[in-house]
Amino acid sequence: MSKTLEECQKEVNDWVGQRTPAYWNPHQIYTRLGSEVGELGKEINHEFGPLKKKPDEKPSSIEEESGDIIFTIICLLNSRGLSLDRAFEIAMSKCYGRDKDRFQLLDPKK
Repeated sequence: MSKTLEECQKEVNDWVGQRTPAYWNPHQIYTRLGSEVGELGKEINHEFGPLKKKPDEKPSSIEEESGDIIFTIICLLNSRGLSLDRAFEIAMSKCYGRDKDRFQLLDPKK
């Protein structure tokens, strides 16, 4: 089931709005984001790096930890009244503008 970015923001806002405080302050959310990125790093290290999970560690996944990061980003944007759609548009405009010649393109003949 696919959702638009706007639908994702609304779903998070509806869920958070039933709790108190509705949103943490931006510094608290940013701190949580750092923690979530660390958990993603740990999962990547377990899957691709030299450190494997201990037998007693709970199963997790790159997908699960990425979802936690997305949720936290949405909380940050919602708490400031900002748009995830707009944030994505800004990021992609950098790809098509500033970074358009930064990386080698695939050879279309291959």
